[in-house]
Amino acid sequence: MDSLRYPIGQFIAIENPTEEQREQFFESIAEIPNKLRQAIDGLEVGQLSNSYRTGGWSLQQIVHHLADAEMNAYIRFKRGLTEEQPLAGTFREDLWAELNDYEDTPVETSILLLEALHIRFLKLLVKLKPSDFARSVTSPTHGTMTLEIAIQRFSLHAQHHIAQINSLRNTMGW
Repeated sequence: MDSLRYPIGQFIAIENPTEEQREQFFESIAEIPNKLRQAIDGLEVGQLSNSYRTGGWSLQQIVHHLADAEMNAYIRFKRGLTEEQPLAGTFREDLWAELNDYEDTPVETSILLLEALHIRFLKLLVKLKPSDFARSVTSPTHGTMTLEIAIQRFSLHAQHHIAQINSLRNTMGW
């Protein structure tokens, strides 16, 4: 079950990444919308309604969740840059996934939203100084973390969900 839920493994932070490692995180963030688009390419509406595991979200819910989660993460990150150790907001992702927009909105809408959001986020990230990444936010679920760790979580979160989609595609032979 854990391999289905966490197909690329659990998050392990890199406490003091090199500039090269940070650039790799940026590159992975830049690739997320395209990798997500590839993961769902050619799937029909009926296929998108399938869950990647028993009790898990449908592929459509995953796509919409990524848009919501990454918008929230972007705001938390900007608050971390502009406020002193802000308490990062959270959201009831389980309940958001049950709202009608997750069912009634085409996945393409959320992918377009992610594309625009990632353009903005990357414009912000590439001009930050190393000291900016030492700033911190406090997450209700993860405790206090630097923006260095937050960006790593951001990168891994999307990769994790894209791997869930690809895992189901492979299992189903799609």
